[in-house]
Amino acid sequence: VEDKVAFPNGMVDRITPATTDRERRILADDFGLEDNWPVFCEPFKQWVLEDHFTAGRPALEKVGVQFVKDVSPYELMKIRILNGGHATIAYPAGLMDIHFVHEGMQEPLVRAFLSKLEHDEIIPTVPPVPDTDLEDYYQLIERRFSNPKIGDTIRRLCLDGSNRQPKFIIPTIADRLKAGEGVAGLALESALWCRYCFGTTDSGAVIEPNDPSWDRMQATAKAAKDDPKAWLAMEDIYGDVGRSPVFAGAFAHALKVLWANGARETLARYLAGKL
Repeated sequence: VEDKVAFPNGMVDRITPATTDRERRILADDFGLEDNWPVFCEPFKQWVLEDHFTAGRPALEKVGVQFVKDVSPYELMKIRILNGGHATIAYPAGLMDIHFVHEGMQEPLVRAFLSKLEHDEIIPTVPPVPDTDLEDYYQLIERRFSNPKIGDTIRRLCLDGSNRQPKFIIPTIADRLKAGEGVAGLALESALWCRYCFGTTDSGAVIEPNDPSWDRMQATAKAAKDDPKAWLAMEDIYGDVGRSPVFAGAFAHALKVLWANGARETLARYLAGKL
């Protein structure tokens, strides 16, 4: 919200997946209740609000709200580490036919990819956050993603990449390039997204449309198989990042390795420093 005085800026964080038959069944089996739309969520919750109110406010700190002068550092931390982390595990897990997020975290290659990319390239772009240790925050993210009770799905994390990547990943790439730092892991993340949008997993299973612009994304991913620059030419998504020779080279290489070897072997090469 633009008007900070009338309604202060805030950030809410709690993983709350869509209701499916799984949630209905758990509610019936565990609690003896029938409900068509039970809402499941994780135990963790974070609500950060800027303390700018015109005529007083409720004592929301008594129920866990954190009041701050500026919410932007907390928001950037969440967008890059948590949302960027979701994007990191989503596409390799999707290409490996993994259904649930916690199952993705049980796959050693996916979990190690998340840790390496976060520590090498994502977390270093996050400025200090008041009263927050970024490594502790990352460890919390790992535990949250690993929670089997949530039932969050890889397909949900893969949804709407054309809208999410420009918010959660590409600004991090831009900051790394501006600082003259490496982008091998972020280029691989982008290549994994491109490969996913081709519309098949490594096993050959069909990926059903999973983006409001799926037709465009799939057509571009098919063109990028032979011409990786086609993917980066999506100006509305990549902007200046797509014109960077450094990023374009790393992306093209990662995509070529992915097509030749599959997600599993490509992740193994990246983790071994041989990509």
